[in-house]
Amino acid sequence: MTTVPRLPDRMTAVGSYRGLPVTDAECLVEAELPLPELRARDLLVRVAAVSVNPADVKRRAAAPTAETPAVLGFDAAGTVVALGPEASGYAIGDEVYYAGDVTRPGSNAEYHAVDSRIVGRKPSSLTWAEAAAVPLTTITAWEAMSDKFGLTPSSRGTLLVVAGAGGVGSMLIQLAKKTTRLTVVATASREESRDWVHLLGADAVVDHSGDFAANVLAGVPDGVDYIFSPYSKGNVEAYAEISKPFGEVCAIDGHPDLDLQPLMRKSISWHWEWMFTRSAFETADIAVQRDLLNRASEMFDSGDLRSTLTTELVGFTAENLREAHRMVESGRTVGKVVVSRS
Repeated sequence: MTTVPRLPDRMTAVGSYRGLPVTDAECLVEAELPLPELRARDLLVRVAAVSVNPADVKRRAAAPTAETPAVLGFDAAGTVVALGPEASGYAIGDEVYYAGDVTRPGSNAEYHAVDSRIVGRKPSSLTWAEAAAVPLTTITAWEAMSDKFGLTPSSRGTLLVVAGAGGVGSMLIQLAKKTTRLTVVATASREESRDWVHLLGADAVVDHSGDFAANVLAGVPDGVDYIFSPYSKGNVEAYAEISKPFGEVCAIDGHPDLDLQPLMRKSISWHWEWMFTRSAFETADIAVQRDLLNRASEMFDSGDLRSTLTTELVGFTAENLREAHRMVESGRTVGKVVVSRS
């Protein structure tokens, strides 16, 4: 392993010793841990900023009781300070951003080990906080569009983005408008959410409260071709009603009792998107995530994409991470919440 001189043996991290509600001061606490050991293809990154996603909130609440804290966190931006012997594409001092790996310790720490094949070059035009806000949601949105829906620059039709003001929805709206010819309809119920999705480029906004299907069809009478779904439970029948025949749904939430039978009559396809699949199983095409993050970096720097950062909490403390979790868990955040070192 190639290292920078004077790396410490230990580091400060924020983790969970057991699953607790966000109102409990012990749900996230600071701990001193050994510096991560690098695998062959790893980078060691000094973390400058992290964002909090719904996945972080769920993992914290369900953390098993343990003597060593579970270090959470996926999204991160920081500087490469060491390389594994087979890491490629990066050098010490490079600024990077990435979404991490669900099977490994998280990014809520001073230093973080991550596979170089899922790491992108940080957009030079973005701050650390702005960069940390976007990797997980960018990858999720991009994989939904390309891997699941098979969209291309010439694709037409109507895409419905449910909860458009959320983290993934905020990126999906932008990517769909910049890389396809789709009409993008976003759902939002509050004024600030509606303003946000219009700012990101949505062609139309519909209210997802009340009679969801009726509200959508009032704005899109002919129905939609594609539906992005972060909230699937209780909505399958509505999706069947508002989708055109042979339409497609891509969901990022799982429920063991989800009944997809209503989709059969219209031959509607259902896709699952989980952005950790490539890293968790080390698939042959794992480096696709590095490539798409690098392409997104170019789009951020050219102005085709904007960061979805809306709240930055300065100071990498357990207190700030608890507050970020509280905000995300409320379900009322617009865009992304980030905790940065300075």
